[in-house]
Amino acid sequence: MLDQALNLLSWALLLSGSFFVIVGGIGSLRMPDLYTRMHAASVTDSMAPILILSGLMLQAGLSLYSVKLAAILVFLLLTGPTASNALASTALLSNRQKVDEEHL
Repeated sequence: MLDQALNLLSWALLLSGSFFVIVGGIGSLRMPDLYTRMHAASVTDSMAPILILSGLMLQAGLSLYSVKLAAILVFLLLTGPTASNALASTALLSNRQKVDEEHL
């Protein structure tokens, strides 16, 4: 019974993480300028790995694989927002102007 509940929870986490990836990809394509696209990508970059790797950790059980997945998750959570901030700061310092939709 507990095994089925963990399996169901892990698949729910995997599917919801996949949903965030798809929505983030669509949002990145539909947003009008660099900053809103970067916001959609950074939210996806933070939320989707949490859900997907948590689901994979539940699938792996308490093993060396789950420890490795947790280390990957910590690394992604530390570097993802830092990279997004660096990209936004660089775009701001280079005086990147907003582009209207008619000029795309």
